[in-house]
Order: sequence, then structure tokens, then C-alpha cells
Amino acid sequence: MLVLGPWAWRLARERDAERTERIRTQERADFAARVHDSVLQTLALIQRNPEDTRRVATLARRQERELRALLYPDREATAQGTLADAVESAAAEIEELHGVRVDVVRTGDAPLDERSQVLVLAAREAMTNAAKHSGVDEISVFVDASAEHVGLYVRDRGAGFDPGSVASDRRGISDSIQGRMERVGGTARIVSSPGEGTDVELELS
Repeated sequence: MLVLGPWAWRLARERDAERTERIRTQERADFAARVHDSVLQTLALIQRNPEDTRRVATLARRQERELRALLYPDREATAQGTLADAVESAAAEIEELHGVRVDVVRTGDAPLDERSQVLVLAAREAMTNAAKHSGVDEISVFVDASAEHVGLYVRDRGAGFDPGSVASDRRGISDSIQGRMERVGGTARIVSSPGEGTDVELELS
């Protein structure tokens, strides 16, 4: 038994090493296949729309997000079901729908609960308004979240508007942004003027 013990232990280690290497080889092959398929699909779409610069930029941005998710799966897994994850998804939707770049920067994160879901809906409306009316190619979104406070800020440097001149029947801001935030005990502040762009500041405490 004393002679066979080290031999059996070494054999077990070699078998485990071979199994680990097979798993890693398969994971690398799967990863390469996913990247290959994703990139080829995006390139094919770009080739069909070479003159549409906005469409090309949107496709490239989407590919960037997909590659980031593949390269950093641990980060994506921890973000699942969180505020930052939901904001990223909303930003990607706006990019797809309107062909503008939505740049999301986040500091901290928070669980996605009923109140923060409403916050994301209000932010999505703010992104939509900026994409449709500001005339810019890029919108900035900043998420600052902790257990005690969540701030979400949507900014564009586009056409801007006079908030006081918005017609009463235009209820996108009052209902979909301010009303939503008020109903969950949050605040919404909109700062804008013609030619100076628009800042939408959403906060929950």
C-alpha cells in the first residue's frame, strides 16, 4: 500500500489535469464559436447598410456590448437583476430603436426592486426624449448607486427646450418622468434651455 499510494495519487492528479484541460479546450472552442458567429452576423448587417452611418454605428456599439459580455462573464453575472444591468439594457434598446449612441457610466450598483424599476422606466423615457428631440448623436447616462441613495442622470448637449413652454397635453415629461418618480417617493429635476441641451436628474433615497 505504501508503494501503490503515491502512484495512485499521481495517477489521480494526472487524470484531473487532463479533464481540466479538456474542459478548458471546450470552453475556448465555444467562446471562439460565439465570437465568430456574433462578429460575422454584425459584419453582414453592416455590409447591407454601408451608407447608413447611424445604423453602422449602432451595430458596432451593439457588437461592443456583446463582446464585453463574452469577455467579462463574471461581471455580467453579478450585474444580473441589478439597477445598472437594467439601465444598460434600456440604453441598448434606445440605441437599437433610434440609432444614437447611449454611453452609460456607473458608480456602484443596487438591487432592482419595485422602486428602482420605476426609476429605470423614467430614465428610459428621458433617453427616448433625448434621442427623438435633441438632434445629437450621443447621450450620456450616469448611474450613482449605493444602499442609501440612487441617482441616475441623463444628459444631452442638443437642441434643448424651455420646460415652461411645454403644452399641457404633452404629458411625456409630467407623467412618464416626474409623475413616475413622485409616485415612488423619488424626485425628478429637468434642467434645459434652447440651444443648451438637457439634464434629467432622477433620485431615490
